[in-house]
Amino acid sequence: MQSAISFAAATALALPAGAGSVGTASLAGNSATANAGVTPFADLFADSIGQVNQLETQAHSAVSGLMTGSGVDVHQAMIATEKASMAFELALAVRNKAVQAYQQVMSMQF
Repeated sequence: MQSAISFAAATALALPAGAGSVGTASLAGNSATANAGVTPFADLFADSIGQVNQLETQAHSAVSGLMTGSGVDVHQAMIATEKASMAFELALAVRNKAVQAYQQVMSMQF
């Protein structure tokens, strides 16, 4: 339960304003206007993977800049690599939870 709350808090920080909220129109049953401001999960997931890739690219360029001596400080390279590492670990945890949920659904008997 704690990891679900932590994941929800982490993704809420990364979501654009209004992406995860459902308007009051959905409560009234008007589905045409309810889905107007909601981003599909697949798009959010693809954007998150793109952000992880972008952080990894930034970390790689910071480390190569540090090694070549092109004006990148050690602390800048370290911060970039830690950001990339933490983003990757979060993406891996989300993947593991999705696989675990899939396995639980497949093991259910109807």
